[in-house]
Amino acid sequence: MESNKELKSRCWIDIDGKKFFGPGRAQLLTMIDKNGSLSKAAKEMGMSYRKAWAMVEDMNLRGQQPYVELHKGGTKGGGAELTETGKKALSTFQKMNDKITQIVQEHTDEMLGLI
Repeated sequence: MESNKELKSRCWIDIDGKKFFGPGRAQLLTMIDKNGSLSKAAKEMGMSYRKAWAMVEDMNLRGQQPYVELHKGGTKGGGAELTETGKKALSTFQKMNDKITQIVQEHTDEMLGLI
């Protein structure tokens, strides 16, 4: 009987042993950048606003610089935008992840053939 084998790789960054940044937060930043809104980004990801806000707050507090700037509502409504640090972190993470994915794909057949 043939087994379904997969080689998977996930990359994330820990600070003091606690997850700080990974694919989920990268996706959240991407959605904030796309929508200009934390609530729209959360909705598009199927995530509660509260959870998305907590993730942004954590990145802003534990990162060297804030990743997201939140604007309170008013006559023009609220919004959210990535800071330069947030844009750079997202871009760098995506490039790094693309390279990791490429390396994993290059070795998948050989590795799975040994299992």
